[in-house]
Amino acid sequence: MKKIKIGTRQSPLALWQANKVASILEAKGHSTEIVPITSEGDANLKQPIYSLGLTGVFTRSLDIALLNDQVDIAVHSLKDVPTLLPETLELIAYPERASSADILVYKSEDIFEKEHRIIATGSLRRKAFWHHKYPNDIIVDLRGNVQLRLKKLQDNTDWDGAIFALAGLDRSEILEELAAKGLHYKVIDWMIAAPSQGILGIVAKEGLDLSDINNPQCELFATVERQFLNVLEGGCTAPIGALVEKIDDENYLFKGAILSIDGQEMISIERQFKANEYRTKGREFAEECIAQGAAKMIEQIKKEIGSK
Repeated sequence: MKKIKIGTRQSPLALWQANKVASILEAKGHSTEIVPITSEGDANLKQPIYSLGLTGVFTRSLDIALLNDQVDIAVHSLKDVPTLLPETLELIAYPERASSADILVYKSEDIFEKEHRIIATGSLRRKAFWHHKYPNDIIVDLRGNVQLRLKKLQDNTDWDGAIFALAGLDRSEILEELAAKGLHYKVIDWMIAAPSQGILGIVAKEGLDLSDINNPQCELFATVERQFLNVLEGGCTAPIGALVEKIDDENYLFKGAILSIDGQEMISIERQFKANEYRTKGREFAEECIAQGAAKMIEQIKKEIGSK
């Protein structure tokens, strides 16, 4: 059996994810090799993510490695993968989903009593959701891997907190270390996750079959959430949240939203659907948002991003 070369970014979290997929593959009898590759998004930590080319900034280098046969598969946090892939590449498996939640990591419990806070995040979505709820807070940009972002939070004495994906801190085995660093965390239950947050996605050239490690429920989640994103975003980075939650074996709940960059406007939707309907529901929910004015909002977002 041919050894599967696994391409991955070089951050500790990305390497953890690649090794997780390697262990799943090896449990199914496959032989693997990890191939770390530097991504454009990891190399440039000075510019906001949305100014680096809008989509695919963390995946482009791995796409090139796949197309050049340097690696056989690429493992990603699926939320980083554009909804439109280069020709001949495809998503072939969704092996697992961890928590989809965003969390606030903060220094002191008095953060919740303050009238004004300084919150750090590099995500347009998180910034927009936060400003929607707390319009008077200041948001500062935060880039880098999980460990570097936590260090920046600790080193900047005027920062009150920073927003992270719970899955990232959990997979990096950092959650239990926060208290020792003098930090606390709280799930932000009113913030809708990025589409596919917490899901691992495997990209490969068309024709590679790794269905033996695919999780059908993760595929359902990813299909609906990414379809919603694809219809709305129109090729631009935008503050969009989308999350599917299981109600029971036959019924699922979808929550979605698109916000203006400043967070002052929000179009949201919440719908139930049947499991056997999932292949078209993301588009249907997005079209409902478009009917409420999302297209106009997207055009404004494009203008604002283009002017930065």
